[in-house]
Amino acid sequence: MRTETACIHAGGRFDPATRGINTPIYTSSAYEYLDGEARPYPRYFNTPNQAAVVGKLCALESAEDGLVLSSGMAAISSVLLALLGSGDHAVIQDEIYGGTHAMVSQHFERLGIAYTLAPAEPGKLVQAVTGKTRLIYIETPTNPLLTILDIRAVTRMARERGIVTVIDNTFASPINQRPIELGVDVVVHSGTKYLGGHSDLCAGAVLSNRSIIERVRHMCLSLGGSLDAQSCYLLERSLRVERQSANALAIARSLAASRFVSRVNYPGLPSHLGHETAKAQMSGFGAMLSFELADPVATDRFLHALKLIRPALSLGGVESTICAPATTSHAKVSAEVRKRLGISDGLLRLSVGIEHADDLVADLEQAMEGGRKG
Repeated sequence: MRTETACIHAGGRFDPATRGINTPIYTSSAYEYLDGEARPYPRYFNTPNQAAVVGKLCALESAEDGLVLSSGMAAISSVLLALLGSGDHAVIQDEIYGGTHAMVSQHFERLGIAYTLAPAEPGKLVQAVTGKTRLIYIETPTNPLLTILDIRAVTRMARERGIVTVIDNTFASPINQRPIELGVDVVVHSGTKYLGGHSDLCAGAVLSNRSIIERVRHMCLSLGGSLDAQSCYLLERSLRVERQSANALAIARSLAASRFVSRVNYPGLPSHLGHETAKAQMSGFGAMLSFELADPVATDRFLHALKLIRPALSLGGVESTICAPATTSHAKVSAEVRKRLGISDGLLRLSVGIEHADDLVADLEQAMEGGRKG
């Protein structure tokens, strides 16, 4: 099935009792076990609703197997703790989601796991590899600067050395980027964002081959980050990324031409340093962008002047939202690290929705005018 068809038809469960075309919501947390091989239990990640979502995501990500979890961080931490142990070394891309950065910096040393933070450049990641390196963790496009990393270059090097690669594919989504086809071993998502797409659930996902998923599943049984049936249903019916991506490109072009904006980070713009790489490994440039106003002092006035776009935490919904990463997604990262990564206090991250692009551009323009005059 092509991607558009798989979004609708892959993984679904047909109910012969009602003949409904949607997967039913199986609310049971207890299932009979006599006279049958299947023994579903939510914490075992094998209920019908969990399996339906996994089937769809595997089809979209070209994966053999997967797990859906209660949050993106549950997915990320489960993978890292399953694949790394005391005495191992990991190479972690420095410019990543703030929650992942905090998890690594706050807990790895205590667990006896060594790590090196390396820039989002294949050569720098290679230089950080040691004889004890067991895993390389990357994110592209990155949060919140939309930096693009050459995935094939990283996976080629890792395969030669027998190192497992893990990627956070949240910002791209499988609609715009399929890392397993580019050589990545494990894909993780915050399903709260584009997989959910409606700002009404919290979820995560892990996709890989069956061998790795069994290792991760074993860890998940102990950590307990399972996803309930209602959330699985919401996750199964989602994905609106194509329209969002088209809107984002239009808005990025408008912002890049604005006299009120000093910098725009969006891989769909030819001026973006990773534009050519993004064209080679993505089928779309995604619905996230970030930018800085020419007058950083006007940032707060600008946010308050917006009428359609909502200043809000999280991202990926059908409605457009905006936030300042320094006080939201990367608040747990030290000011020193944020400065080194280029995440200024005035940086704004815009999650583009499915509204008409012209309405969104008009809202940004009137807010920039209002912020300047305030």
